[in-house]
Amino acid sequence: MTDEESADPTEDLPADGDGDRPAPTDEPFSIATFHEASQHVGRPVLTAASVADALEYSQAVATERLEALAEAGDLQRLSVSTDPVVWYPTELEDLTDRERVVVFPKRREIVVDRPDQFTRAQLSQFAHLEDANGEESYRYVVRPADVWQAPHDSFADLQRTMRQALDQRSDPLEEWVRSQWDRAHQFRLTTHEDGYTVLEGDNPEVMGNVARQKLDEEHVHAPISETEDWVREGAEAAIKRILYEAGYPVQDHRDLESGEDLAIALEVSLREYQRTWVDRFAERGEGVFVGPPGSGKTVAAMGAMAHVGGETLVLVPSRDLARQWNDTILEYTSLEAHQVGQYHGGQKHVRPVTIATYQIAGMDRHRSLFDDREWGLVVFDECQHVPSDVYRRSTRLQSRHRLGLSASPIREDDRQTEIFTLVGPPIGTDWQALFDAGFVAEPELEIRYVPWDDEEQRNAYSSAEGRERYRIAAENRGKIDEVRYLLSAHPDGKALIFVDYLEQGRELADALEVPFLSGETPHHERRRLLEAFRRDERDLLIVSRVGDEGIDLPTADLAIVASGLGGSRRQGTQRAGRTMRPAGGALVYVLATRGTREEDFARRQLQHLGRKGMTVREETVDSEQVTEHDGDR
Repeated sequence: MTDEESADPTEDLPADGDGDRPAPTDEPFSIATFHEASQHVGRPVLTAASVADALEYSQAVATERLEALAEAGDLQRLSVSTDPVVWYPTELEDLTDRERVVVFPKRREIVVDRPDQFTRAQLSQFAHLEDANGEESYRYVVRPADVWQAPHDSFADLQRTMRQALDQRSDPLEEWVRSQWDRAHQFRLTTHEDGYTVLEGDNPEVMGNVARQKLDEEHVHAPISETEDWVREGAEAAIKRILYEAGYPVQDHRDLESGEDLAIALEVSLREYQRTWVDRFAERGEGVFVGPPGSGKTVAAMGAMAHVGGETLVLVPSRDLARQWNDTILEYTSLEAHQVGQYHGGQKHVRPVTIATYQIAGMDRHRSLFDDREWGLVVFDECQHVPSDVYRRSTRLQSRHRLGLSASPIREDDRQTEIFTLVGPPIGTDWQALFDAGFVAEPELEIRYVPWDDEEQRNAYSSAEGRERYRIAAENRGKIDEVRYLLSAHPDGKALIFVDYLEQGRELADALEVPFLSGETPHHERRRLLEAFRRDERDLLIVSRVGDEGIDLPTADLAIVASGLGGSRRQGTQRAGRTMRPAGGALVYVLATRGTREEDFARRQLQHLGRKGMTVREETVDSEQVTEHDGDR
């Protein structure tokens, strides 16, 4: 064949009305090509013009190729009023009848319609659930951290899980995942035969270009070889954090203390997903149990304690939680009272299982008490606090096993990755799976936009600036009437009312003649009120920010958030989550002053819960409605 005969046959063809664009006729065009165009455009239903634009064809050639795929049965066509014809894959026709997975490798996104629990469980091993729309559609994103933390011993195992979950092979996505897997195995912390810690790199290049560029004399003493550095004592956590942020997570292979043996038997049966959490923790020796309130993270942690079978230190944010941990351990395990101690401002007992506050554990004058004991397991409860400067000190207590617990490991300062570098990778089940299985009841969540009570407050808001504006909107006195209305609409419910400001809490307490539980409430009085609520001797409490995580609030049928969701996404999760228990029918109302920054804050923070699969409604309360509310009481 001559050069002339092998030339592109489309070189001298007319452009078919598309300017100078060539019209290729011999390039392969298959359903995979259509999917490539679909990914480029960002939707599964395309016109010939959009295919031509995505693939740089002429529209005439694109139409010809689409017609051919339609004749082969791979595509369907549909005439619509806005365009002569649209095209979509035949497989979309039975979308309502079966699970369907669509992979967008360039964006590293996976969209799954009607996934079964097996698929969701497989996806959770290498992807992050970004959005969920009930049972209909789930959107997963594969982030570097998801690959770094995948619970697999080899890339081949991870690859097998991906193909099972996707029911297909996606070479571009697999290549990217392989590159991230390799990054996650470049560095290791090991223990030298003389007892000190060594940082190892896979090769001299990565050691010199990454580790020795990022670390300094605060972290390492000196090089031992081209691929090894001698680590300063106590710098291990900082090294893991720095290299993680550089995109190179560190494998921790140190010979850490396992503590004295301690026989612990769990005297309650774990749910299937809790057993999965414990199994994944057992594989790695570290991790963070992530699940909604009511999913049993504390009981699962006791399953991890039983697996480790060693002396355990539990770190908590407050003495109230320390007391509750103490009671729960004695109730659900074989341990006896003399084996469990609390160490905080009220008590100071170090025992085989010790429950201490983060603040005490981080203080230099108490550190030796914890350092002198070899802990087999350290549990970081409410571990979203760990990156804060006060709490981070406690992470120097590096045992062989580390476990964190959190309903929502989110930080508004975007330092949540430090949680996983200092404690361990996330281990959890997507919220929708727990809703579907009936382990946790999905509450009905509604934002109610409340009008101003009077012109004085409205004018004060208009003239204020910054945080003061938000405080005035939060303390809108019109919310008192709305709380009264909601309580009267649910006369048989046990209710918790949350506030962010002490003055608002006091006003509500006076108006409703009920106790207000805040940080100013003495510990003994706080305990008495909560126990009365648990025993159904009280059906209403007003709770300040102290109730978000420092104490274990009893289950409620009704939660009214009078103010506070503008604070953080984590706060929204904690407060809405107070109604998430196996019993159904729970309601959460969020009150926001209409037309203010509080309205925007509430909507934005609750989008976080919407992405976890919860349904969020919105309702505007008008002035006439408020008058009707008053008349109904």
